[in-house]
Amino acid sequence: MKIVVIGGTGLIGSKLVDILRQRGHEAVAASPASGVNTVTGEGLAAALAGADVVVDVANSPSFEDRAVLEFFEASGRNLLAAEASAGVKHHVALSVVGTDRLSESGYFRGKIAQEKLIRAAAIPYTIVRSTQFFEFLGGIVHSSADGDVVRLSPAFVQPIGSDDVALAMADYTLAEPIGGIVEIAGPERVRLPELVRRYMAAVQDRREVVADPQARYFGARLEDDTLVPGPGPRLGTVDFETWLARSKSSK
Repeated sequence: MKIVVIGGTGLIGSKLVDILRQRGHEAVAASPASGVNTVTGEGLAAALAGADVVVDVANSPSFEDRAVLEFFEASGRNLLAAEASAGVKHHVALSVVGTDRLSESGYFRGKIAQEKLIRAAAIPYTIVRSTQFFEFLGGIVHSSADGDVVRLSPAFVQPIGSDDVALAMADYTLAEPIGGIVEIAGPERVRLPELVRRYMAAVQDRREVVADPQARYFGARLEDDTLVPGPGPRLGTVDFETWLARSKSSK
């Protein structure tokens, strides 16, 4: 099959393209760097010509509320319209576990809009909601820092490694469209402050981590289970220690 991966040069996209090629498919990495811009529509028709499946793993370059919403709305509309014209048979999108519970956050309002566009389109689809990537822990620390203190909700998380995400995306891409949402997560459920303490110790960040029920996660207040999957998710095999060892080895 010809499979176009939107955001195919990023963390997940590049791994996904490699897996799909190893499995014998024509995987095309599409991004602004390759002349394909889903926000403006530039290069979309040419990139999607003859495509059987499109996988959208692109992310907004800005986390500012309005910019995120405009990115996902414009990108979603243009991409789905181009897919319809090209006769694409399956649209696969990477989203986030808990998206519909995080509408206080501008970023997640953008993801909600993206998912709504996918469901409303005529193209058969699969939405893969993933828990937070281990690779995103540094961003969580940065967004939650207040001087020498990092304030975090004591909510549960179940983070996943990018290798496990890419494998799951490959499997769902090559399967029949689900016409709904599937969830993927890591093997370990832990409270967010505990995980961040382990991460910060590993990177020798000596700031204090404080569990604060009022602390917000990218603008949204969390309940215990906001960021964890419901029953029956697909679980990855890479835990925090394994991911950390691989990260240190790769550096």
